[in-house]
Amino acid sequence: MPSPAHQHVNKHRLSRRGLFTVGGGLAAAGVLGGGIAAFSGAGADAAQSPRAAGASPSASAAATASAGRKHFTHPGLLHNAGDLHRAKVRVAAGRDPWLAGWKRLTANPHSASSWRPRPQATVVRGAVPGQNYTVLYNDIHAAYQNALRWKIGGTRANGDTAVALLNTWSATLTTLTGNADRFLAAGIYGYQFANAAELVRDHPDFDFARFRKMLRTVFYPMNIDFLTRHNGAVISNYWANWDLCNLASVMAIGILLDDHALFRGAVTYLKKGEGNGSFKNAIPFRYAGQGLAQWQESGRDQGHSMMGIGLLGAICEMAWNQGADLYGYGDNRFLHAAEYVARYNLGADVPFTPYGWRSGTGHGQWREQTVISATARGQLRPVWEILHNHYARRRRLSTPYVTAMAEKVRAEGGGGDYGPNSGGYDQLGFGTLLYSK
Repeated sequence: MPSPAHQHVNKHRLSRRGLFTVGGGLAAAGVLGGGIAAFSGAGADAAQSPRAAGASPSASAAATASAGRKHFTHPGLLHNAGDLHRAKVRVAAGRDPWLAGWKRLTANPHSASSWRPRPQATVVRGAVPGQNYTVLYNDIHAAYQNALRWKIGGTRANGDTAVALLNTWSATLTTLTGNADRFLAAGIYGYQFANAAELVRDHPDFDFARFRKMLRTVFYPMNIDFLTRHNGAVISNYWANWDLCNLASVMAIGILLDDHALFRGAVTYLKKGEGNGSFKNAIPFRYAGQGLAQWQESGRDQGHSMMGIGLLGAICEMAWNQGADLYGYGDNRFLHAAEYVARYNLGADVPFTPYGWRSGTGHGQWREQTVISATARGQLRPVWEILHNHYARRRRLSTPYVTAMAEKVRAEGGGGDYGPNSGGYDQLGFGTLLYSK
């Protein structure tokens, strides 16, 4: 009789359907063996509304009304107008924890208006000659942090710097390349670029049209290529993070560009996709009565587990700001996974079900993890405030471990505050400033 892990991996059937062009990039006619018409604008599920998921009446009323609108709300990616206004008012009044979050932002060198862009025509990520992607992620975080200082502090110089960074990159960048890691670059930096642009979309000097074109022609095609072909590998080969960063990019680009087909496609993939970024595969095992659910990368290491929690948190927040409740999908499946990862990284024990998958090409080679990994256990990343403030504050749910992790990291910083390597730039951060309620 197969183990639960074997039963789980048997659902990863490798099935490809035809591709066609939509909105300037590739789109899947049938996403990853699931028979889902995603990214095409046809047949995609409507996202579950916050009212259906049991949100508070005030939150659900606004969100339900927005779910059927013809246009997206802006700003409406990681931060909505209320988030930005609240931070502005509370910082001006000198109130914590917002003031502590603001001080964390202004102390970061990336937020200085003196930051100068270093755009590249070709960005390379992967262990290959010419790797230069560190320039890209440093400039993206500088653009985002300067944009935050402009929106919250009102300093024109920061707004001008953010726009200069985005304008010079959109005028220069034509290619993302490297080994398989190029798809990580397309996903992580695609969604981060879009979030920086959302903050300055109303700046008079922002060349929005050219920036839109860069996202359409450089990032989006690679996002869809990965989600439909997975770099030619068996569909279970790549960890959840790979799918999630590319889904975050598709969703963010869809919202920024007012492309409902991309938004619906990302939501559909999360619900029914066969890759490891879908809810059922990123969170393969739930523990009834314990309020916990195992994260797909738990047997790999804790740094990547927290990265995945951060990516799915970003996706859920972007969807929420457009009236779709992914936070509550599957009876709060994501909350239980976040509690699991937080509990283990706080030093407590968690249950672990052996996890099996196939890696490589063709039918792949069988692999299995039988114990949770302690590698990078207790690492701090700025991924917890967004979850604490949604589940504990918006929804008034019990989140003992997520809340404890948020308190441990508070006040959250951002890129440049968590080490010099790429992992320290996987999240945009500053959740204490933006999400505290």
